[in-house]
Amino acid sequence: MEYKNISEKIIELQNADLRLRNKLIAKGELGDGYNEEMANLHNRNANELDIIISKIGYPTIEKVGTEASDSAWLLIQHAIGKPDFMKKCAKLLDKAVQENKADAKHLAYLTDRIAVFENKPQTYGTQFGWDENGQLSPNLYEDLNKVNQKRKSIGLNTLQEQTKIIRLQAEQENHKAPQDLKYWKKEMENWKKSVGWTK
Repeated sequence: MEYKNISEKIIELQNADLRLRNKLIAKGELGDGYNEEMANLHNRNANELDIIISKIGYPTIEKVGTEASDSAWLLIQHAIGKPDFMKKCAKLLDKAVQENKADAKHLAYLTDRIAVFENKPQTYGTQFGWDENGQLSPNLYEDLNKVNQKRKSIGLNTLQEQTKIIRLQAEQENHKAPQDLKYWKKEMENWKKSVGWTK
């Protein structure tokens, strides 16, 4: 590991993120829109990580260790109010994966997350949203067989298996669908436009 201090800093940022998430879960406030406190924390963490990346490049395992590299990816996944930052990180992560210096699963999740925010079909089926039946289902994807082949190629389970896991996790965390799904989706589209995901 080249950057021990930076590694500790990245893990610290992730821990702050997870503490707030757990607090919101305990209060039953996680799924009710994008919580302002969480949005602010995500943006602050993204800014901190952006400074780190400008110094050392993408936080690969060899640079910061496995735990901090995983933490960096999570912070990027949560930087949803910063499209340019997420897209920049996706390019850096893609290069790191091609050089066998980062986890291909991380790239799959980040690629899909960006696609969903841009209202495009996802490639690996990693991103889920509430459906008309109040269930968590995979966001838009093109072809189930292709998705499952792509998932298998990087060591993920099938989309059907993952759907069961995601729904069980939501149940355990008392994560419920918005009461007015139509309104929630409209608000989501307005938010995407306001931060620059869509026009």
